Amino acid sequence: MAKKVEVKELLDAGVHFGHLTRRWNPNMAPYIYMERNGIHIINLYKSAAKMQEAGEALSKIAASGRKILFVATKKQAKEIVAEEAAKANMPYITERWPGGMLTNFVTIRKAVKKMASVDRMKKDGTFNSLSKKERLQVDRMRAKLEKQLGSITDMTRLPGALFIVDITREHIAVKEAQKLNIPIFAMVDTNSDPREVDYVIPANDDASKSVKKVISYVSDSIVEGLTERKADKEAKKEKKEAAKKDDSSTEKEAKKAPKAKKEDVEVPSKDAEDQKAMKEAKKDVKLESKQETLDKATSPESDNK
Repeated sequence: MAKKVEVKELLDAGVHFGHLTRRWNPNMAPYIYMERNGIHIINLYKSAAKMQEAGEALSKIAASGRKILFVATKKQAKEIVAEEAAKANMPYITERWPGGMLTNFVTIRKAVKKMASVDRMKKDGTFNSLSKKERLQVDRMRAKLEKQLGSITDMTRLPGALFIVDITREHIAVKEAQKLNIPIFAMVDTNSDPREVDYVIPANDDASKSVKKVISYVSDSIVEGLTERKADKEAKKEKKEAAKKDDSSTEKEAKKAPKAKKEDVEVPSKDAEDQKAMKEAKKDVKLESKQETLDKATSPESDNK
């Protein structure tokens, strides 16, 4: 459960300042509170509610083990996003958005692997066997790739969600995510179209204080989801170990139990009634045989003989 957002804190951070009224997007009307001195003022109560909703959703995605890719290439948001994303151990893009980052992800992964191959060359000594010019070219290529893609080296598959600062500036990232049905979370100012985003956070995306406030809340929610995932893993592990211990203890008890002696083993016998009936039948047969012999002995035929 994401923590509650205080409206006063958002007010102090300047989250409520929108763009000039002539630059507004009519679709942002539900999130605008009023107009003052030619500037639209964002409704902070709605901002707080949307922030909490987005925080809960991001926490669930993080708990499921998926990555959240942060995207912010504007100057005032670069450092903040890089710092907060690193704190949550999530990938981020703060330089120019590389075209096909999501739709052509296989090629991007190949570029990331190039960096790893250069690192291997430096470790095993093959890099030193190259000429000075070749080494310089390889170093330049490595530095360029590091600048653009160094922050996504751990992202081995497509992210579970995107968090974008200023969707108007990052419209290519938005289009790629929409094409692949990847959920989009974003700070949306009064000059942007909220219909392009799945989880809208109406906020001032130009002031560094406002960006810091929203991004730090988001990163905290992600960290919360990650800790929940870790706790679940540990609980499952403990459960497995306990089950193994129970199994081993029952096996030991079975081994320790004394084996039954042959004398102690009761041979299954017939029922008492069956045995009695058998005895009576045998007696009857004996009596009959005796009677037959007596009859033969006393018969007249035997006397004549």
